[in-house]
Amino acid sequence: MKKSQALNTPAYENVTRSINPGTGEALGEYSRTSVEEIAKMVQKARYVQKSWQAVPLKKRISYVIKFRDYIMNNLDELAEATARDNGKTRVDAMVAEIVPAAMGVSYYCKNAKRFLKDRPLAMGNILFINKRSKIVRVPWGVVGIIGPWNYPFSIPFSEVVMALLAGNTVLLKTSDETQVIGHHLKNCIESAGLPNGVFQYVNIPGRFAGDAFLNAGLDKLFFTGSVAVGKYLMKKASETLTPLSLELGGNDPMIVCEDADLERATNGAVWAGLQNAGQSCGGVERIYVHEKVYDRFMDMLAGKVESLRVGYDTDYNMDIGAMTTERQIRTVKAHIDDAMAKGATIYARSKSPKNSQGQFIPCTVLADVDHTMDVMRDETFGPVLAVMKVKDIDEAIELANDSYLGLTGSVWSRNWSRAGRIARKIQAGAVTVNDHLMSHGLAETPWGGFKQSAIGRSHGDIGFAEMTQPQVIVNDILPFVKRDFWWHPHSRAVYEGVRGVVELLYGPGLVRRLRGGMNLMKVFFRTFTSWK
Repeated sequence: MKKSQALNTPAYENVTRSINPGTGEALGEYSRTSVEEIAKMVQKARYVQKSWQAVPLKKRISYVIKFRDYIMNNLDELAEATARDNGKTRVDAMVAEIVPAAMGVSYYCKNAKRFLKDRPLAMGNILFINKRSKIVRVPWGVVGIIGPWNYPFSIPFSEVVMALLAGNTVLLKTSDETQVIGHHLKNCIESAGLPNGVFQYVNIPGRFAGDAFLNAGLDKLFFTGSVAVGKYLMKKASETLTPLSLELGGNDPMIVCEDADLERATNGAVWAGLQNAGQSCGGVERIYVHEKVYDRFMDMLAGKVESLRVGYDTDYNMDIGAMTTERQIRTVKAHIDDAMAKGATIYARSKSPKNSQGQFIPCTVLADVDHTMDVMRDETFGPVLAVMKVKDIDEAIELANDSYLGLTGSVWSRNWSRAGRIARKIQAGAVTVNDHLMSHGLAETPWGGFKQSAIGRSHGDIGFAEMTQPQVIVNDILPFVKRDFWWHPHSRAVYEGVRGVVELLYGPGLVRRLRGGMNLMKVFFRTFTSWK
């Protein structure tokens, strides 16, 4: 047995090889980080964290705002790198990755002071009028971030921004499959000239990353990925009670009411369900359409899906790019095969490029689906829309909630008031009306889900709060008070005085309250006397 194995140190190749999923072209090789290095990186991050926290917020903002300058100076290069590394189109990369990242920098830098500001607490009871309490936000310390391959720039980027502004030091690990854009992200953050050790980039195989981070003793871990890995990390983190923020995917429903604008609804289904080759945790996967408009909806949807241009993006005119991994292609095909074996039919399908070396599969609309099928039960994470006819919206809501996942959902109706009422009944963390798969791009909206889709939130004020711990500070504003009246030494009078607090405040009838008040006053003035 090798010494490294005896020490439970995992062995893996010392480089990551990046491949363009649209062409099979080799994009580059990147050196790995060892497990031993990660432990040292956490120690270094912890050493510098207190000094980083002590940097005035205005100065921290001046560092972070430089990230936006880097993005501005490299817009086309970043979109191109994201497209080649992940497989998505350049338009997709720009709209879903680069633009939201730039806007996020502005939003968090503008609002960080408000998010981190001390918050006074209103007095809870007049008997404690001498106590003044406030909530202060304290950074966790050393934060680990593990990003996904489907949105390799925008998802980890916003978390890094929030963590640094809040006063944390950061270790970032991006996906094995998207190291090219991961290193662009690294360059973006390092371009700001942060103090040494405040931000460190990690390249370690995903299957080892969680253990390495948690064993190294970081203070909080942010993970975006699969439910299975999230559960493993939660179990592992329980050994040290390390807090986690988990975003684990979805099987998201779209409800189309009988009064919906079908042109917008079908356009939205194509965008939210098929962009990024369907590899969006918050994308449409299940569609429930009222029977009165089902046929028209399906015909309109079919025409649009069949016209989609799928292929490698060389001239900005492709609509759908490649699947990022072969493993995910196998999952998508298995879900389609399962559905077909159980009675589903292919209602529409796009063309795919012929004689291509890329990882392309056609966009598919499935009809005659039901909840016995994997495509309706689990996350497909591919360019598949499964559409089910419903007799009324109550049935649609029931089916939409029939899932162990609950990340996002949408309601499509011309009646905003009614749509809002329906939205409240959907068990999901983010529900949109007449739109879908866009709230993640709004820096002000929290991102996360119900059930097994998430623990915690990212984005917005709620997501920013995940980067800090709340601490309450209570001040006594009467310096001449020697002691609280219930302090030692105890006596029967003290007992009756404490009991009198409840009687005075809540006793039935005036007599009971007066008696309680008198007993309280007998001992209250001992607060101004010394121990005898």
